Amino acid sequence: MNLKNSGRSTSSTQNINEMKRKLIFILSALLSVTAVRSQDKLSLSDVLSAITANHPDLKGFDAQIRSLDEVAKGAKNWERPLLSTGLWMTPYNPAMWKKQADGAPGMGQYMISAEQMLPNTSMQNAALKYMQGMSAVEKERKNAAINELYAQARKNFYQWVVIKKKLKVLAQDEKVLDFMIKDAELRYRNNLGKISAYYKAKASLGNIQTMRIMLENDIIQKRISLNTLINRDKNLVFDIDTSYTIREYPSVQFDSATLATARSDIKAIDREIQLTALQQDVEKAKQKPEYGVRFDHMFGFGGLPMQYSLMGMVKLPIGKSTRASKANIEGLKWKTESLNQQKLGLINEAAGMAEGMKNEIASRKKQIAMYESNIIPALRKNFQTMQLAYQNNTEELFALYDAWETVNMTQLQYLDQLQQLLIMQAELERILEVK
Repeated sequence: MNLKNSGRSTSSTQNINEMKRKLIFILSALLSVTAVRSQDKLSLSDVLSAITANHPDLKGFDAQIRSLDEVAKGAKNWERPLLSTGLWMTPYNPAMWKKQADGAPGMGQYMISAEQMLPNTSMQNAALKYMQGMSAVEKERKNAAINELYAQARKNFYQWVVIKKKLKVLAQDEKVLDFMIKDAELRYRNNLGKISAYYKAKASLGNIQTMRIMLENDIIQKRISLNTLINRDKNLVFDIDTSYTIREYPSVQFDSATLATARSDIKAIDREIQLTALQQDVEKAKQKPEYGVRFDHMFGFGGLPMQYSLMGMVKLPIGKSTRASKANIEGLKWKTESLNQQKLGLINEAAGMAEGMKNEIASRKKQIAMYESNIIPALRKNFQTMQLAYQNNTEELFALYDAWETVNMTQLQYLDQLQQLLIMQAELERILEVK
């Protein structure tokens, strides 16, 4: 009887332990899935969209644009009416305010007065267009700021892409060097080979591990930079989609018209030139007459009848009163000239940079194509040949190591060239303001 109970107890304990193991396995799997999901993989378009939505500088531009739009709503305002009240032509002697003994009315009046200048419609319309033009300038400046932020993001993103490619190369190098080291140790113990290149391989393995640490730190820096541009937690961990596109620019013309329509900073200068013309219109409108009306109502003292006064008013822009407006108009003409020269300078600089960048990109593409189609495949074939010869004991470890070192250096040079090409592409996209 006791043996039966003991057997049942043991079986029950085993079942419980099995259930615990299954539960731990399920929880571990769920945690692994959660960890994988917590590391979002962002494409370049995802990063750019997040910058547009979240960067504080762009939100600041939105607030400034809204501010100018709200201010423009008050452009067609009227001047405040002028109200006044008090005694009018009243004697200092209060006794004279009363009706006289001979029946003559008293002297003095109490007056209420209202004065209103009528709006200058031409000046209001000019002021409204001017204020609306200020908002348009800020919109173009915002687009120019977006372009600069996009360029920063593209450069960091492309550098991250190339770093990941380098890490893959280093992972392959570690495997090759580990094979060389272990095989050299085995051959040396069995008196089948020399150990001359053994320490070189050991040192190279250490260098690769050092390089891996540097590249992993570079990834952290790129992640921090992109998180900063997106305006979120700087230590938020995410990965990137390493796909990219090498663009073609064979038929792109970098003339003045193309750049003027593409670049937001140039369009902002155009808006400022238009704004200067609108400001001149405001100054010209100030030189036109302004009209107003005034009404006075008087209550007489001592039987004096009530009286009123109704008068029209006009402000005439004559003589020295127009000096300030004329000076402002002349100053704005020279400001327009300054802006035109600034625009021409930007176009000239951008056209020169774009043309030089275009030719450099074309040259870099040819170099990369040579690496991909000829240099790297040939060196890999040479390494494979040396590896086969080494395994067949017809080549020394030194020759195999030399072949690997050549392939490794060439692959890293190729990736450096690719990174420079992508950075130049990002810079050209900044110059052309490619969204």
